Amino acid sequence: MTSLPLTIRQELPGDAAAIERLHERAFGPGRYARTASRLREGAPHDPGLSFASHVGTFLVGSVRLTPILAGGGPGLMLGPLTVDPAFEGRGIGAALMSASIEAAREHGHELILLVGDAPYYARFGFKPVKPGHLILPGPADPGRFLALELKDGVLAQRNGVVAALR
Repeated sequence: MTSLPLTIRQELPGDAAAIERLHERAFGPGRYARTASRLREGAPHDPGLSFASHVGTFLVGSVRLTPILAGGGPGLMLGPLTVDPAFEGRGIGAALMSASIEAAREHGHELILLVGDAPYYARFGFKPVKPGHLILPGPADPGRFLALELKDGVLAQRNGVVAALR
């Protein structure tokens, strides 16, 4: 964990512009073409499950959870998880992940999906989704399509399309 004076709190409406600038710096304009971004288009993230991290007044990280439909039932799509490149490697991403997962648990959610780096997310309990089990609305590397069951056995009960909840 970082020795910086780091604050993690629920995302506030006033954070939106700074988070958008952070996403631009971290991911560039190609971020909109990604399959996970397609799920989030036009579907608002849940501010009660989304967090921002600050060093002083400077926003250095963000994580968002967006409600989705996953194989016929409710779920959440995590992302993007973003840390300012100047602050990477200091535990900020892990702290944001822990906050969002715990909030999802506390709110009674059963399943979180994401498209991301399996070795990084494995430490939080994410595992690859069996190919063909859940189907994303666009291309994604099957080894990067991951799920975290917040309720044991829920993934086995889900089969089919993953779609935005509008």
